[in-house]
Amino acid sequence: MRRTEQLLAELVALPSVNPAFAPPDKSTAWQTRHLYGEQRVADFLAATAAKAGLDIEFQKVLPGRSNLIVRLLPPQKIKQTILLAPHLDTVGADEAGFVPQKKNGRLYGRGACDTKGCVAAMLSAVCELAASKSRPQATQIVFAGLIDEEQAQAGSRALVASGFKADLAIVGEPTKLQLVTAHKGSLWLHLETRGRAAHGATPRLGKNAIHEMARVVDYLESGYAAELRRRKHPLLGTATINVGKISGGTQPNIVPASCSIAVDRRTLPGETVKSVCREITARLRARHLTAKVFNSKLAPAPALETDPTLPLVRHFFACLGQTKPLGVHYFCDAAVLAAGGIPGVVFGPGDIAQAHTVDEWISLSQLERGRNLLVKFLKSLP
Repeated sequence: MRRTEQLLAELVALPSVNPAFAPPDKSTAWQTRHLYGEQRVADFLAATAAKAGLDIEFQKVLPGRSNLIVRLLPPQKIKQTILLAPHLDTVGADEAGFVPQKKNGRLYGRGACDTKGCVAAMLSAVCELAASKSRPQATQIVFAGLIDEEQAQAGSRALVASGFKADLAIVGEPTKLQLVTAHKGSLWLHLETRGRAAHGATPRLGKNAIHEMARVVDYLESGYAAELRRRKHPLLGTATINVGKISGGTQPNIVPASCSIAVDRRTLPGETVKSVCREITARLRARHLTAKVFNSKLAPAPALETDPTLPLVRHFFACLGQTKPLGVHYFCDAAVLAAGGIPGVVFGPGDIAQAHTVDEWISLSQLERGRNLLVKFLKSLP
């Protein structure tokens, strides 16, 4: 088994499910076997990097959860820094999902695609450079295994808050080895309607908040969604809206006094939390619909739009043999890093269509090619 493939298999076998996905009751034997958190993976990667002679640092982010920072320092004065930034956490799976299985040129297992494949390819590339005589002479290469991407991006936010700077961040996500320079933002909204309670036998004496919300939902999923489809970004297509959750009322014989919905709004570059909330509020008022609009995501999750003509980005394009920039519909750490002043792109082996699936897998030939392409790019730097 090749080195990168072996590293990935070992990573899959170390569960690192984001603790946000832990059920309230973790009493079963399987659930108590250190299923949650990234620390075991971070420790394993740190030991691997240390054997290659790399500098290791743990950056504490949350209790028991730390970013892993690995540095390959150049022999000469640092003139630029390249950041390789995959995330270490995964979504959940049953016990079998953490047993790596090789079949038909694929490696199956939770995280194989999202994004332990990127972790293995990126760290393997750095380790190879550490042993190479042709490594960059004035470029610092930093591998950052980030926590919490699947929930609130606490890892990338902490890295930025620490004052870390780089000239380019290559964020590891499954892009089928295509270089991505733009992705949509993610905005979760909470909308609430208020009514007046009354007995179910005399509904005329009350005001039904669910009925009002039904009208709001109908508009959001029809008229407003159609309006969004008319706005197009050259790489990202259109913004979207999805009403994913609704809650209201207490029992059938009481006119409900309140109702709420949770909404996923995918944003385009230039849209902000405030602008989207103002827009939806204005559209509802124009249709005589009354609902309060709140941002339910504590930290901003903006869209990414990195200039593809930046010299390092252009050079990466050339190394890949790619001529046109691409955009993706999902959100990732790249936008957080870019908002902190680090130009970000997204790149890695695997197909996003496999992420979070029951039988998640990655092509092993693509995994190896991803590592080789990263080595090619990094070795070409001064």
